[in-house]
Formats: sequence, structure tokens, C-alpha cells
Amino acid sequence: MDYKKQVAAALKQAEPELDEQILIDKIEVPKDSSKGDYAFPTFILAKQLKKAPNIIAADLVEKIDKAGFKQVEAVGPYINFFMDPKTAGSQILTKVLQTENYGHNTDGEAGHVTIDMSSPNIAKPMSMGHLRSTVIGNSLAEISAANGYQPIKINHLGDWGTQFGKLIVAYKRWGSEEAVKADPINTLVKYYVQFHAEAENSPELNDEGRMWFKKLEDGDEEALQLWQWFRDESLKEFMDLYDTLNIQFDSFNGEAFYNDKMDSVVEKLEQEHKLVKSQGAQIVDLDAYGLNPAMIKRSDGATLYMTRDLAAATYRKKTYNFVKSLYVVGGEQREHFEQLKAILTEMGYAWADDIEHISFGMITVDGKKLSTRSGRIILLKDVLADSEKLALEQINEKNPDLTNKERTAHEVGTGAVVFHDLMNDRTLNFDFKLEDVVRFEGDTGPYVQYANARAHSLLRKAKRAIDETQLEISDEQVWEIEKLLGEFENVIRRAWRDREPSVVAKYALNLARTFNKYYANSKILADDGELNARLALVQAVSNILTESLRLLGVAAPVEM
Repeated sequence: MDYKKQVAAALKQAEPELDEQILIDKIEVPKDSSKGDYAFPTFILAKQLKKAPNIIAADLVEKIDKAGFKQVEAVGPYINFFMDPKTAGSQILTKVLQTENYGHNTDGEAGHVTIDMSSPNIAKPMSMGHLRSTVIGNSLAEISAANGYQPIKINHLGDWGTQFGKLIVAYKRWGSEEAVKADPINTLVKYYVQFHAEAENSPELNDEGRMWFKKLEDGDEEALQLWQWFRDESLKEFMDLYDTLNIQFDSFNGEAFYNDKMDSVVEKLEQEHKLVKSQGAQIVDLDAYGLNPAMIKRSDGATLYMTRDLAAATYRKKTYNFVKSLYVVGGEQREHFEQLKAILTEMGYAWADDIEHISFGMITVDGKKLSTRSGRIILLKDVLADSEKLALEQINEKNPDLTNKERTAHEVGTGAVVFHDLMNDRTLNFDFKLEDVVRFEGDTGPYVQYANARAHSLLRKAKRAIDETQLEISDEQVWEIEKLLGEFENVIRRAWRDREPSVVAKYALNLARTFNKYYANSKILADDGELNARLALVQAVSNILTESLRLLGVAAPVEM
């Protein structure tokens, strides 16, 4: 049962003018359980009811029907609600254990949500800088599905643009076919870095790069052959990484896919009289939106990233008829997406409002930004391999007889990196230190995984089936766990509403901590009249930890 709804219903019954959904959104869960299981701050009603908050609280407590509550009290401007732990806890366990896909809802009504995510650049290795878009996008896809939507994960590969002209120039000047075949990605990125180093003293190289990209757009045979070769070799390495992360995509249509779909965008802009010539280039004036003008075509006729993004947006709407279109891209691209939405609005597309830029902060290492251009790269595959190695070392120390140690180390090591990313609020920057990420204690993925494995160990040792009709537990510290289990439905909704996977990650950490505290201070397997109910609690915790980790794209090993 959703006890926030019960509290909100009691408040509305006492004061019918109140909006029940607003009440639900404002109900709090006090950190100190002595202040109630749920608390409602009456500050928000002062203007509407024209009374002081503490008077509102006292008046409402007098009117509230207290049936179903152990206690309801006014403390200053707060109304504190206490549930009956045995009854409420039993109801929660019943719902968790007997509801298929507990916590999920059908709010999305099967609407399509396109998620533009990962999007690495061809001919460059996937670095730690690509991790955020990949794992945030994947988690939001799972969270959207849990809220009743149909996610469509799109890997909009960076396989077009001026950088390919630069790479072609670099290859033709300094490249070796033999070297590229021996180590494609690392060799190509060396050429790319060398190009930018040389261009600092020879700026004419940039003009040569733009010229080769124009040849590529015009279908030049040599340019296309080199581009296809670079693309094919890059995808092989990308797919290995996606397999390691256990992430799949519904589409790999990248920038090149839209090369023949941009003319219709330009024609539409011309029909709407939105294109303006400026110094030989074609732009859209966005002054009315407080934005800089957006360039659609360069003076040499070459298209830009914006042109392709406009083509991609219109193609996705036509193909998928999305109700939301998410772009999981770093915060530095904020203005680009504001321009994109503004141009689509100027083109007369009301669905522009359904486009959302899901921005995120940077990962730094030793406080420094990662950059392919400068050669400061930390390869994602190396980080995942090192994380797996650290996980295996700890498993050998803690549980040397564990079967399938290598498989578990892979799940723990990879999961540690993913969880660490997602437990941080996505808009914040954070510094990455591998040793802190792969610890079995503290705010880490392995800590949550270990709590789940501990729950499985208890259930194996018990060697008995659970009777789901006998679920009352008299130990009141269990109520703290049961309250958290009951909150999972709201967690899933809030994570989607805020487009914030960290809501799920922080919840999982809290549940794992609360369960571990109970485990350390209780004899869960004591053979008494409440053993069955305690095992049901353990099973419920495992179910929710497993599902929380799944929503984050993290495995849940049953042994560690």
C-alpha cells in the first residue's frame, strides 16, 4: 500500500479544498523515526487557509480520521503520522512479494521515448568521457520502461563531420595502411592528435581538412572508402565495450545516415522564410529566443552538426512518433539543444516541446578534464579491465572458494564503475579514483551487490519455503526496512520525473545500509515463530535490490 496516499487522503478528508497530488508531493519521510513515519509541513497551506502553519497543523489533527494510524500529532507546523508497524509492514511485504514487477507502473501508456545516447566518434577510442552518456542513457531507458513507456535507444554515432576531413588529411600525410590494420583505433587517434598539433603552426591544414570533408559529402570515391574503413574498424571495438557493459541499442543510425535527409530540412526552412544569408553562410536568426544565430550551411555549402540534428529529429518523430525525445549529452551543449528546439518551433513543429536535453557533468581525473584532441585520454576498456582485476583481488581475499570467481569479478568490477557514475547527481562533475570505486564497503556498487548476495546466503541457509500469509514481525527495527520497501514505487516515479538515475542508486544504498544494520544486530535465522516472516523480509529486500541494480544496468550476483 502507498502510505503517502493514505496520509494525503486523510488530510484531504479533513480539508476537502486541498489538492491531493500536491499533498502527496509534499509529504516527507523524517530521518528521525521518532518524528513519525511520514510528516506533512503545513507551511504550504498558510496562504490558502490564511492561518499560521502551527495553527493549521493543530486544526487539521483535530479533524483527521485517525483510523489506520497508530498516532497522529501536531508538532509546531508539522503533522506527524505514525503507522502501526506490524500491520503496515505485513501489508508492504505482501505487496512486494505478490505483485509482479512491484514498483512498476503504466503511467507512460506505452508511449515511445527515443533516447540519443553514447554516440562515440568514429576513429577515436571510447574514453571515460563516453561513460556518462552511455550509462545514464541506458538507465533512463530502463526507468522509462518501468514507468510504462517504450524506450528506443539510439546510438547516434559521430561518423560524419569536419573531423573526418582532418583525419583523411592526417592519414594521407603521415599514415600507414599497415599500422592502421595492426592497431586501428590507437593509430588513427595518434594521427588525429598529430593533425591538431601540426595545425597550430600550419593553420592551412584546417582548410585542407574542410576541403576533404566537402569531398566526402559530395561522394568522392577515395574519401568514402577511407571513411568506411575507419567506421568499420571503430565499430568492432565499440561493440566489445557495449558487450562488456551489457548494453544493447535499437539503432546505430549516426550522422552519416542523415546525409541524404538534410535537403528537406533546408527546403522547409526556406519555405518558412527562416533562412538568412550571413557572410556567405546560411543561418537561422534566433534573436527572439535570446540565442545566437544557428548556422545551417557554411559558405562553401557544407552542412553542420545542427543541420544533421534537425534531420535526425524530424526523422525520429516520423519513424517513432515519440512522446519524449531525450538527448543524453554533456552540459556544455546546452545552447545547441536550445537552438535545436527553437529552430524546430520556427519550422512549425509543436512536438519541439517534447525534446529534452539530459545534460550531465564531467568526469575528471586528478581534477583535470579528459580530451582526445590534446591526447589526454583514459580508455574506458582499460578502466573496466582494471576494475575487474581489483574486484577479483578482493573476492580472492574475502571468499577464495567462490565458484565462477572470474564471472563474479566481471559483474562486480563493471558494476562498480557504472554504479559510481549513476550514484552522482548527473549534472555534477566528479573526480574518478578507481580504488575508491571498487570497494566492498561504503557508498559503492559492490556494497549494494554484497548486501543482495548476503540476503541470498541467508535464504540458502534457511532451506525452507516462505509462507506469504504469515508476515507480521514484532521487531520494530524491521519497520525501517519495510518503509523503504514501500517507497520503491515512488522512487521509480521520481527517478523518471527528474530524469535522474541517482534517485535509484541512492535508494539502493540506503536500503542496503538499513538491511546490513539489521543483519548485524539480529538473529535472522533463529527458529522461532517469526522466522518465516523474517525470511520473507530478506526475500523482499533481495527482490528490490536486484531490481534497483537492474534499473541502473548493474548485475546482482547471488554469491560474492
